[in-house]
Order: sequence, then structure tokens, then C-alpha cells
Amino acid sequence: MTETQPSPDSDPQIEAEAPQEPASPTFADLGLGDAVLEALRGVGYETPSAIQAATIPPLLAGRDVVGLAQTGTGKTAAFALPVIDRLDLTQKTPQALVLAPTRELALQVCEAFEKYASHLDGVHVLPVYGGQGYGVQLSALRRGVHIVVGTPGRIIDHLEKGTLDLSELRYLVLDEADEMLKMGFAEDVETILADTPKTKQVALFSATMPASIRRMSQQYLNDPAEITVKTKTTTSATISQRYLMVSWQQKMDALTRILEVENFDGMIVFGRTRSVTEEIAEKLRARGYSAAAINGDVAQPMREKTVNQLKSGALDVLVATDVAARGLDVERISHVVNFDIPTDTESYVHRIGRTGRAGRTGDAISFVTPRERWLVKAIEKATRQEVTEMSLPSVDEVNETRLTRFDDRITAALAETERVDRFRDIIAHYVRNHDVPEVDVAAALAIVAQGETPLLLEPDPEPSVRPARAARDGERPGTARDRGTDRDRGGERGDRGDRGPRKAPRGGFAMYRIAVGKRHRVEPRQIVGALANEGGLRRDDFGAIQIRPDFSLVELPSPLPAGTLERLSDTRISGRLIELRPDTGGPRRRDGDRDDDARGRKPRHGSSRD
Repeated sequence: MTETQPSPDSDPQIEAEAPQEPASPTFADLGLGDAVLEALRGVGYETPSAIQAATIPPLLAGRDVVGLAQTGTGKTAAFALPVIDRLDLTQKTPQALVLAPTRELALQVCEAFEKYASHLDGVHVLPVYGGQGYGVQLSALRRGVHIVVGTPGRIIDHLEKGTLDLSELRYLVLDEADEMLKMGFAEDVETILADTPKTKQVALFSATMPASIRRMSQQYLNDPAEITVKTKTTTSATISQRYLMVSWQQKMDALTRILEVENFDGMIVFGRTRSVTEEIAEKLRARGYSAAAINGDVAQPMREKTVNQLKSGALDVLVATDVAARGLDVERISHVVNFDIPTDTESYVHRIGRTGRAGRTGDAISFVTPRERWLVKAIEKATRQEVTEMSLPSVDEVNETRLTRFDDRITAALAETERVDRFRDIIAHYVRNHDVPEVDVAAALAIVAQGETPLLLEPDPEPSVRPARAARDGERPGTARDRGTDRDRGGERGDRGDRGPRKAPRGGFAMYRIAVGKRHRVEPRQIVGALANEGGLRRDDFGAIQIRPDFSLVELPSPLPAGTLERLSDTRISGRLIELRPDTGGPRRRDGDRDDDARGRKPRHGSSRD
């Protein structure tokens, strides 16, 4: 995870246990060791953010902490730095466990740990999440890891299999705790809290403090220091902010189409890692764009040369990481594209602030995968500005743009009258000797001019990015059909029992059955959260949800995207495997709700199974 420090425009206010100092403390003032401080210097951190300054000292002192801060205040470093500083590298069983709501956040937290531990030899960090094969995780666990970062469901799976030993756990971090509870992981989180050593130190971070978080804090944390950080994060009103829903595989095609249709001068494309920036730049150059990458591996002289090329117009697209683009101010940057959307709002604000400077207008476009959609809401909440959804530029739009540019080139060539007169004689000579109409000669010359790349794209066999359901159904967003009603989402229908009437799925949808129902205390939001997170579905991929006593029925797209059923094979809700399968509408098998014990799995401690 790329951690950025709050901008000078932020106005942090620290309450409760936060230290009040007249001058900003340094990381060394907080009590961190030399190896960690060296790593921080390497990534360019100079002064701690408000949440870091308030949280690191009590964590280093061994105290439990509850940190209330919005996404983007630098809280990953706030818990990662003390953990790394206090690791015992001789202990091979996991010492620290970080729970995150999504696999993307888990991976980014892992990257942050590795970055901050770069000057310590032999620190092993393991991401553990659904959708990844068990083999890689099991091999790493057998070799020994110091820090495990994972989603609650997969952590529970490893605990039940006996493949994850948390008996010597010293630190437990709950990152984005409110998001985990919203997604239905409350029971899993509480089981992990209850089944790990009572002597562990716990840090809980949340953007809000609902009653459920307050109760969890009181029950599982020991006299925690409560730290609240309020920030004012704003973006320039001159920047138009849009986002595009895409899968990871579609990002490069989406970027190419945006470059085709957007009227841009200079552009910065932000990637999450160094390797991603290099790959994007290489692919753009292969497609005919003047593009270059700058990241932590690029030497300062080359970085300065590349930035000067961007300023002069010799370079049109700069692909960069957050750190490499820090302090970059180039007047001709009209567009910023977040190829990988940042998970912290401060980083987002810093990125899009590279355009729209000094009163000029700018455009910011973010690529958002289905599992990252919650980040758009977090950004809107933090910046108090709307980020509007855009559609992938169509083939017709791309072709129209290409034709316009082709026309412009012809018009510009016609203005060179002397050269046109010379070539007119050449064309006339060809027409006389080959008896070919002049329009056919012009078409042949256009073929010669286009080279290997076709002037126009072929029509898509199907849309690369499925439009929102409201658009697909011909309805405006926000209608009852698009949102679903309480009855559709498992209200009265959920009380009718197994024999209640089934609602026929609408066009483009099919009915699926999952093996959790009312007696498992399942709610529609848990179903949507689990299937969206683990299966890669969008929130508007869900139709009606009918919750029955022992199972639930869910309308999902027909057919499901490739690989969805496989990704959901190990998904749990309320501690139970969901066993997603198409609903046939016939009578339910008596063994359809069998206990996990029948599959040879150990029953979970504290579960609600009957």
C-alpha cells in the first residue's frame, strides 16, 4: 500500500490520547528504531501524519489502541511501523495478524509492511485471502512467517484446518473495522479475537464508531487509548472527476480508448507499483504513444530528463508511482488517470492535484474494479465532491475521433500547395497509365498511410464493460427496479418458509441458492457484501434476494462471469459455506443444510450452527 502524508491543506485535529506539541514531531521523536527510520527515509517520509504521531507511541508502549480516522490519513503506517519495530525475527510462528475487509486492501497492507521492513533482514509477510490457491499459503506458513495479513473468511478457514498457528500471536490489527462489519464478517472477527491469546496487543482502526464497534472494543480490548483524527480533504473545483468500472483485465484497453477520445494535452497515469508503471509505459509505446515511466528505480538524472520531455511536449504520457510524482508541477498536464485507484483519499487528492493547477481546468479519471467500488464513496465523503461514473468509450466514438484526426491531417496537407501540385501530377500519371479512378487511388494511398494499424476499429462482438443494470434495462438510475425494495431484499418474502412462492427472475438474471438463511441470522447486506467481495460482482449485479428459514435465493446475472462459481466455492457467510448453485425450483433436499462436520470439517467455536 502506498502511504502518503497529508497535504499542507489538511487540518488535522487530534482528540483524546493524541499528543499536543507546538512543533511537528519527527519519526525519530516517536521512538522508532534505526532500521525502520532508514526505510522511511528511503520512501521519502519526513514527518508523521496526525494519526501516526498520536498512535505510534502508545502502540510502542504496548497499549491497545482504537483509532478513528478516515481512509487516507496514513493509518497503515500507524500500525505497521510499531509492529515491525518490535518483531522478534527468531520466532517462526506468526507474531502479527492484520484483518482487512478485502483482498485488495490485504495485498496493499502487505506491500506496505514489506516496504517499511526493507532494512530488516528476513522479515516474512504473507497475504491470506479467498480466491488464491491454498498451496502457496500453506507452503509459506510451513516455512515460517512473521506477519499475516488476510481477510476474515480465509483466516477462519486456516484456523479450522489447523494450518495457521496463532498461539504465539502478539499483535492483532483490525483495519477498516466498520467495513468488515458492514460486509458481514462480525462473527468471524469476534471468533478470531476470542480464539487468539488474551495477552495480545490489539489495534482497531475504523472510520466511524457504530455501536457494534464500540461493543467490540469494550469486550476485546484492554483499556485502549482512543484516538480521533479529523481531516479536511478538498479537491479543486476546476477538476472534473470521473470513474470507470472495469475489471483488471480490461484496464489497458480502457486506457487506450480514453487516450483515443479524450482531448488531452499531457497526461499522468498512476500505477500502484514500479512494475505496473513499466508495463503500462511499454504497452503504450507499442501502441504508438509517446510514454515513459518514472518510479523509485529511475535515477534522478533520468527522472529530470523525462519530466523536461513532458514539459516540452516531446512526451505526452507519464506513467508514475505516487512517490515518483511527488512535487511534480507541469502546466500542460490536462488529465490524470488512476490506473490503480488509491485506497487512501490523501493519495487520491495528491494525484489528481497534478492537473487543474493555478485556476486551470483538469480531468481526473479513475479505474475502479467491482471490489473497489466502496473507495469511490470514501473519496466522495472525504472530499465532499461527486465522482461521476462514465462509460467506456465505444468503438463508434473511437472511430469518429480517428476519422476527425484523419480529416485534419488531409486538410493540413492540402494547405501545402506546392507539394500538393507535385503529387497531383504524380497521381495523374498513375491514373493515365493504369486507368484507375482517382478516388480509388486516394483510397489506396490511405491504406499505405495507415501502415499496419487499421484506421478504424471493428465493432465489438459484445461490450467490453457491461453497463449498469439501469441502463441495460432502459431505466434511469435510482428507480425502485434498480435499487431493489425492502421486499425484494429479503423483507416479507424472507418469512414465507421453504414453501413460499418463488419470484421468477427477470430477463438477464437467473436464480441461485445459497445454504444460509434466516435461522443463521443472515441479512441481505451480508449476502451482497460476501458475493461482491469474493466473486468480483458489482452491487448492481444483484436482483431480488429472498431469505428463507434455511437457505436464501439470490438473483444473479445469467450467465455468471467466468470463474465466479470457482472463486465463491470457499466463501462463508455467518461462518457457513454458502454452497452457491443454480436454483432448480424443486423441493429441497433434506441434507441440503447439513453441518460442516459431515464434510469432515471441525465445528467453529462460538458459531451459530444448530
